[in-house]
Amino acid sequence: MRWSADGRDPYGPHSAAPRPQEALPDDAFELVGAGWREHRPALRRPGRRQRLARLPLLPLCLLLLLVLGCLCAPWLANHDPAEFYLADRNTPPGSRFFFGTDSLGRDIYSIIWFGGRASLLIGLLSAAVTTVLGVAYGCLSGIAPARTDALLMRLVELVQSIPVLLVLLLAVSLLGPQNALSIALLIGVTGWFALARIVRGEVRQIRHSEYILASRCMGGSFGWIMRRHLVPNVVSAILFVVISAVSTSIAMESTLSFLGLGLPVDELSWGSMLALADKALLLNTWWVILIPGLFLVTALLCITSLGHHFRRNSVRGPSNL
Repeated sequence: MRWSADGRDPYGPHSAAPRPQEALPDDAFELVGAGWREHRPALRRPGRRQRLARLPLLPLCLLLLLVLGCLCAPWLANHDPAEFYLADRNTPPGSRFFFGTDSLGRDIYSIIWFGGRASLLIGLLSAAVTTVLGVAYGCLSGIAPARTDALLMRLVELVQSIPVLLVLLLAVSLLGPQNALSIALLIGVTGWFALARIVRGEVRQIRHSEYILASRCMGGSFGWIMRRHLVPNVVSAILFVVISAVSTSIAMESTLSFLGLGLPVDELSWGSMLALADKALLLNTWWVILIPGLFLVTALLCITSLGHHFRRNSVRGPSNL
C-alpha cells in the first residue's frame, strides 16, 4: 500500500475513491483462435441495408448495365455488326445508325455491344490467369526456405523491371496474329508478378503458425496447405489487385489493338474499334473515337471503383495466429 508524503492513506475515509473505468463496447475486441465461430453470432454485424448502402451504387449499376447489354447484344443490335455498309461510310449518329458508322461502313452501336463481349472476356480470363500464377508462385516463395525464397524473388524483380507493354509487343510480334484467348493468356502470363510479391509477403507472416506446421508434420502437400490455410488468409489482401487486373487487362488489350498488334479489325472488341482512330482524326469523324472510348473508360472506372470499395471494406477474417 502506498502512503502520501505526510503519512496519510491516500484512499482514506476522507479521500475520493478511484472511479471505475468505463466498460468498453462489445465490438472493441476481435475474437480469434479456436472456437471463435461459436461466439460469432454475438458480434455486431452490419445489416443487409447497411451493407447495400455502403456499395458504390452508381458504378455497380453502370457496370451491370454494360454487362447485361453485352450479353443481350443479339437483341439490342439493330444491324449486323460484321456487315459493311459501304454506301453509309462515316455516317454521323442518326435515326438509322444510332452511334454512326466507321470508315468501313460498320454500325458502331452494334459493334459496341458485340465487341464488349470480347473485351470483358479478355479481362476476366487475364485476371484468372494472373490470380492463379501469382497466388501459386507467391505461396511457393513464401513457404520455401530463405535461400530459395530469395532466388525466386530475385527472378520476379528481374522480370518485373522490364515494362509489361514492351514484353507484350515483343511476344505479339513473334507469335503473329492473335485471337481473344491468346491475347488474354499473354496478358495474364506477363502481369502476375506484383500479385506474387503481395502473396509472398502475406504468407511469410503466417508460415510459422502452429496450424501450418502441424499440417506439414502430418504430411500435408503444398497444394493442400495452400488451398486450406494460405489462400483463405490472403484473400482480403489480394482482392483489390485481382479486381484491378480485370480493368488493367482490358486497357492493355485496347492499347495493343490501338497500336495495330492486338485483335484484328474483323474481330470485334472495344480495342479493335480504336484501331481506326488515326483515320477518324484525319476524317474528323469524332464519333468513331469518342463513343467507343466513352464505353471503355466507363467500364474501367466502374471496375476500379469497385476494387477500391472492396479494399476499403475488406476486413481480414479471424485467423489461427
